[in-house]
Amino acid sequence: MAPRSFILALLSLLLTQSESAPQAFRREPGHPQWHHGAFHDVRDTIRSDVRRMLHSRAEVPFQVPLEVNVVLIGFSGDGGYRYTIDVHRLEQFLRTSFPSHRPSCLETGELLDIEHHLVYNAFPAGQPELIALEKALKEAMVPAGKAREAINGYSLHSLEMVSKFIYNFQSEFGREVPLFEVEATAVEPVFQKLYSYIFDMDSVGSSVTEMDRPVSSAIFIVNFDKVRIDPRNKEIDLDSLMYGKLPELTEEDLKKQEGDYIYRYRYDGGGATQVWLGSGRFVVIDLSAGPCTYGKIEAEEGSVSSRTLPRLRNVMHLSSTTSYQSSDDIFLGQLASLVSTTVEHVIAPDVRFETVDLTSRLLIPIIVLQNHNRYNIMEKGHNYSINIEEIEAEVKNLLHDGQEVVIIGGVHSLHRHEKLAIAVSKAMRGHSLQETKNDGRFHVHTKTYLDGAILKEEMERSADVLAAGLLEVADPSLSSKYFLRQNWMDESEGSTDSILKHKPLWASYNSKHGKKRKKKVKKQGDLQPTYGTRVVPVFVLSLADVDPNLMMEDESMVWTSNDVVIVLEHQNEKIPLSYVSETYRRHAFPSQAQRHILAGLASVVGGLSAPYEKASHVHERPVVNWLWAAGSHPFGPFSNTSHISQMLRDVALRNSIYARVDSVLRKIRETSETVQAFAAEYLKTPLGEPIKGKKEKSTTELWLEKFYKKTTNLPEPFPHELVDRLEKYLDGLEEQLVEMSSLLYDHRLQDAFLNSSDILQSTMFTQQYVDHVLATETDNMRCCKIEYKYPVHSSQTYIYGGILIAGFVVYFVVIFFSSPVR
Repeated sequence: MAPRSFILALLSLLLTQSESAPQAFRREPGHPQWHHGAFHDVRDTIRSDVRRMLHSRAEVPFQVPLEVNVVLIGFSGDGGYRYTIDVHRLEQFLRTSFPSHRPSCLETGELLDIEHHLVYNAFPAGQPELIALEKALKEAMVPAGKAREAINGYSLHSLEMVSKFIYNFQSEFGREVPLFEVEATAVEPVFQKLYSYIFDMDSVGSSVTEMDRPVSSAIFIVNFDKVRIDPRNKEIDLDSLMYGKLPELTEEDLKKQEGDYIYRYRYDGGGATQVWLGSGRFVVIDLSAGPCTYGKIEAEEGSVSSRTLPRLRNVMHLSSTTSYQSSDDIFLGQLASLVSTTVEHVIAPDVRFETVDLTSRLLIPIIVLQNHNRYNIMEKGHNYSINIEEIEAEVKNLLHDGQEVVIIGGVHSLHRHEKLAIAVSKAMRGHSLQETKNDGRFHVHTKTYLDGAILKEEMERSADVLAAGLLEVADPSLSSKYFLRQNWMDESEGSTDSILKHKPLWASYNSKHGKKRKKKVKKQGDLQPTYGTRVVPVFVLSLADVDPNLMMEDESMVWTSNDVVIVLEHQNEKIPLSYVSETYRRHAFPSQAQRHILAGLASVVGGLSAPYEKASHVHERPVVNWLWAAGSHPFGPFSNTSHISQMLRDVALRNSIYARVDSVLRKIRETSETVQAFAAEYLKTPLGEPIKGKKEKSTTELWLEKFYKKTTNLPEPFPHELVDRLEKYLDGLEEQLVEMSSLLYDHRLQDAFLNSSDILQSTMFTQQYVDHVLATETDNMRCCKIEYKYPVHSSQTYIYGGILIAGFVVYFVVIFFSSPVR
């Protein structure tokens, strides 16, 4: 009995000690709370903008509120330099400086009819969470040699500052200090735990379908104490500081806050960075790390240097010479600019391809075209192998519920497809390149690359045939579901043609009312995807005995358009690129095609643009900013992962909705222009006066009303059915768009997706109806018609011919007998 009681007492003691041990992420009264309810404040503004957009034909973009949550870690007097930020001032500055953001389409360069009304929430993280992150970071640091320290940011306002700058430049610039590297995926779970703690996401899943509540995107801005996280310092017990009071820093301690070392992140072995995109719905900006330098050699655009991100070291030096308030304002402005860049490139980036896709099935055939028999990249177990299951899992995350995706793969010998082999040969291009060598001189050499546009033209013609063959082998039951087999050069358009069963309803709407028949176009082949099926072929060119440095254009291994992906693969060594990270060149690995296939499919299927690209209307081309080139995404030379973060998945789901809404608004404007053109041509008297309509008018001021002017009493040519139907349609569309904005704000993407599909289909029907009614009224208002008929042969022709012949006979008889000789 005594031993049992002793064991129970020991267990209770251990349990008490474990409960009393300092723990982070513990929900207590007063911990940071996320408030989601800003849509009620902007609902009336959104409704007013929608009404003005629909009823006055004003080009007002569709307003969608978007929450941006800025989590400040180590800015409550508990991080580096014990620096403190007023979160309310930061929120106010963000609202004033960057109130909205309107994305563009990289393919067309045009602005979308979508504008984000940015709602900012800024709040600090607690000291226990800061210490927990510092502990995880300290354990993940790995020595990586030496690095040179950079000193910048001084404001030379006085002679004293000039002398101080020269002294520091001579004594510290270029000084070698120990370098540590941190694998970002090792500390990412702790950041994910912080995200779950702040936004109360512990009990819900990570996918949108598992959530019945709003989710949020977060920007973690971090200010670690480099003295505490110094891996060489074994004396500091971080657990004791979790809930304890932090010591004040003396002037001497402030000078040592940099710790005399540098640490950097690498996400999955990618480029060195101090900002990275996590696999969840957050990004990390560590102002204590670095500074890091990366970008393109001999190109200033988008390069990241030691001056790109603000550093508290410079702020503290600046505050010693100027007022603390001015230095604080400068730092606040730099942080706000950094937040706006993150919104434009990661949270709400531009759309790569704006595809209005109403299909429910997606077929992705991965067609490997190889000119050798040395290896097969479809075989599993090799470093160069393609994992179709992983690609399919990533692509499914880019699609909404109810959309089916099938990915099949197969290998074809390039020499058996003569036209494709010729296309590959024609696509070989070369251009001159000037590079600076170690001797400091420019050296000119020719670089060979593959032109994707030439390949696309020929490969599109063969995509359906090759894809159907692969599908027949992989799963014969799916072949008839995804493809229709027809006779070669079949020109029949009668009702017996099986493809009519798969046409959308609005495609045949005109055939019931219009009098014109479309010109017959020959079908180029005996295969056609069924209605409801979208085919996105992925061509992988597995080539041997080619230039060791062969790539596609723009130093990439992938080329995409809005309906095809082309990837280059060969078994040569790594290819040096014209991109540099710190003092080392980045390299491309041509044997690993998995990441490039996923990058191409993310752009084509999800409309994702690379986080470093953005459309510039000033430059009239996409511009780059390499700040967000590293992280959980497959794009660019500084990334090294084959996974897409949850934040970019949400962007892809929103892109499909935005494409539908943008198409709806453009169709409404087209319908309005059609009505306006009809009114300008027919709603006038012969003297040019506008026509007045009847007095029975609706009180709603629609954009049609402006065409009725009270100057004459002639009848109006618009039928009341058209006016009433347009009134009801626009009123209903107004409610749907306001509801759509609410769904997008609450992150109910599946409901918003279904809503956008209904809106798009009803808009198509309405546009078809308006075109038909206006065409009918145009025919009715014509003053005359010209009809062309073939001549009809009758007996009158012979009568007139006989009379003509008889006239000639009488004429010659009279002339003959009236001659004087006779």
